[in-house]
Amino acid sequence: MDYLHTMIRVGNLDAALDFFCGGLGLIEVRRTQNEQGRFTLVFLATQGDAERFKAHAETSTPGLPAGFPMLELTHNWDEVTYEGGRNFGHLAYRVDDIYTLCAHLAARGVVINRPPRDGHMAFVRSPDGISVELLQKGQPLAPQEPWVSAPNQGVW
Repeated sequence: MDYLHTMIRVGNLDAALDFFCGGLGLIEVRRTQNEQGRFTLVFLATQGDAERFKAHAETSTPGLPAGFPMLELTHNWDEVTYEGGRNFGHLAYRVDDIYTLCAHLAARGVVINRPPRDGHMAFVRSPDGISVELLQKGQPLAPQEPWVSAPNQGVW
């Protein structure tokens, strides 16, 4: 068995891409639009996985090979609201500097639902209510303000 991707449905593709690409820094590696089925699929990957995927695609047969973890955003053109995003669980990404990323997201208007008080873990939510866990790469960073005293906000 090979892991291929995780799919989430999004009501507003532009808002989702702004969050996942503009906010988290993921990169679009493939897009498919289906006029008859009235949907768009967008596959996203981290910088490193996107580079590996591009190198693989240049030397192999087309398609989405295993071993390149991706996030698939499915935008059904006639749907704008999805209930129960929290039932999905969450996506998780290891990050180079959790404080810098949380500050970047907060500056973009993203609520930090569970601030990185411990220098190790934070939670945010996408525009469609998908919970995203951020984990510090390596050892936790030394606790620092404003995160140490920041309260939880909403659900995560």
